[in-house]
Amino acid sequence: MNLLEIPAQDFDLPKTLDSGQVFHWEKVGRGFLGAIGDYPVYAEQGNNVLRVRRGATPRPAGETHAPPRILAEYFALDHPLAEICASFPDDPVMTAAQNFCGGLRIIRQPKWECLATFICSSMKQVAHIRQISRALRERFGVARSLLRVRPVADNIDPPKNGFAAANNYVVHVFPSPRRLANSSENELRECGLGYRAKNLLATARLVSSGEADLEAWSALSDLDLQAKLCELPGVGAKVANCVMLFAYERLRAFPIDVWIERVLRQQYFPRARKLNSQRLRKFCESHFGEHGGYAQQYLFHYARTALRKSGGSKVSSTPLRSARNNKRNDGRMGGNKSISMSKRKNKSKSRSENGTTSAAQVVSAPGLR
Repeated sequence: MNLLEIPAQDFDLPKTLDSGQVFHWEKVGRGFLGAIGDYPVYAEQGNNVLRVRRGATPRPAGETHAPPRILAEYFALDHPLAEICASFPDDPVMTAAQNFCGGLRIIRQPKWECLATFICSSMKQVAHIRQISRALRERFGVARSLLRVRPVADNIDPPKNGFAAANNYVVHVFPSPRRLANSSENELRECGLGYRAKNLLATARLVSSGEADLEAWSALSDLDLQAKLCELPGVGAKVANCVMLFAYERLRAFPIDVWIERVLRQQYFPRARKLNSQRLRKFCESHFGEHGGYAQQYLFHYARTALRKSGGSKVSSTPLRSARNNKRNDGRMGGNKSISMSKRKNKSKSRSENGTTSAAQVVSAPGLR
């Protein structure tokens, strides 16, 4: 199989895959190995070109798009990134985040995979979410392979024209709703889900039966989509917003987690003593506008990566009361080390596993990423 070349202007593959929106891609040589739906994919980047190798899929060729289109759609290479960034508010923290995150794009993820993954993300750090995703794929997912061109000891072909090509890897695609619906709670717990297993199993059964039609929900308004998602077990405000942004391409959705709430409170409201979630929600809707989801992702990646590494105290100081008291705590990233492990354990024991959040709360209620 030859490497496909896809033009990729204004795109940064490592930043996009390591920004906390998707959790199964693994660094391999000079590229990344993962799956897009049922396709195993190896991808690497050089300058403004994305080079990829796609493995086999069980679907008939007539039922799928051409591979370049699938890849371009997945990485949202059609998003007018320059226009999107130009719409960001002109303030110091947003400018710094934009400069740090150049080329980062919001991926178009498969709806079920995105929903299930973020249900598993509650009170988990990114590394833990990746472990859960891998465990689910290896235990319940179907194995696909990428064939080797030539055998080498380190499983990486020698560089060719500045690129390395990966072959003979096995990639497990994310299990279908039906496959997980036929599993048991104990089996899911063995994948590291803990109390989240009950919610994932219940949601998988709703989706598998057709009672929750994720594809049909694409036609709903933002408000109705929020409400539908929040009716699912294990889905509260934070998870709903992540799914809306990363799977339904609702680019105005603005999830707020620990990192984002810290940035908002400390950079935009440094002197406010009483700042509730409703005020933050209204501020985000008006300040960040129609591409708020992109702004949120840039702020998140900047705060989690650049400011944390540089020891930026204004982002990593006191824990957030609203995040600690949020009974749903449905998010992507823990990262708040100032909350002791004992307190986390006590809170997780008393946390409701199956609560719901009203649609009016969805746009920016806090959670942990």
